Amino acid sequence: MAARADTLRGSGGPGAGVRIVFQHHALVRLTHWLNVPLLAGMIVSGLAIYWAAPVFEHAANPNTGSTDYLADLSVWIVRHVPGAAGYPRPTSWIYDHFSIGPGQLALALRLHWFFAYLFMANGLLYLIGLLAGGGYKALLPRRADLKQALAMQRYYLGVIPAKLLRRPWPHPVVTTKYNALQRAAYFVIPLCAALAVLSGWAMHKPVPLHWLERLFVNYNGARAVHFLMMVVLAAFVIPHVILVFADGWDTFRSMITGWSTRTRESRHE
Repeated sequence: MAARADTLRGSGGPGAGVRIVFQHHALVRLTHWLNVPLLAGMIVSGLAIYWAAPVFEHAANPNTGSTDYLADLSVWIVRHVPGAAGYPRPTSWIYDHFSIGPGQLALALRLHWFFAYLFMANGLLYLIGLLAGGGYKALLPRRADLKQALAMQRYYLGVIPAKLLRRPWPHPVVTTKYNALQRAAYFVIPLCAALAVLSGWAMHKPVPLHWLERLFVNYNGARAVHFLMMVVLAAFVIPHVILVFADGWDTFRSMITGWSTRTRESRHE
């Protein structure tokens, strides 16, 4: 039902006389919410795997003996964040709090692949939902995207200060389902997820899938890409949630019910 241009009017709809536009296919909505626990499970188990042999290392710190950037950050947290002071293992604070703990490599691998298979199945259902509902059309690039992206950047940077100062800050005119920044993000994130899956298989089966491993140069190249994609996917969640709240209740509701009361969607979506 995503991207349908047909509408409902009248007292039978969620709002009398309100134009109702169906936004998201049921499969798109379901897989969108399932991604939250699946990503959390993969990140938690993945950090425990990464801890066994960090791919991003530096020369040993003479004070802490750390060679791992996340361990360095853990030390900083223990030294500067209230409530973390006095932690008995300063270099493992992040791993202890955001993974299943030390010495759990075998369990972490099993859990990681459990969540990974579900994540891949979820991604396939998401793709089916996009195709079935026509929602993929809203993600395709447009000629005016660059100009609109600059306008949206200006809006997002100024919307919170404007609200705090109680000054008007009009939303740029958007005649499509997503603005240019949303479209770029929603187009790139599935590609990052695909890279995470491919690099994961390259590490899991480096011999039978040697051609896939070579696409990432070597095994460590696949590990680096896999870790970076995890960071990108995790980092995307924060601005995504903030911008949903900034955009209003209608945007949030559309990902639950599938419909929206907005009238700015164009006919070709």
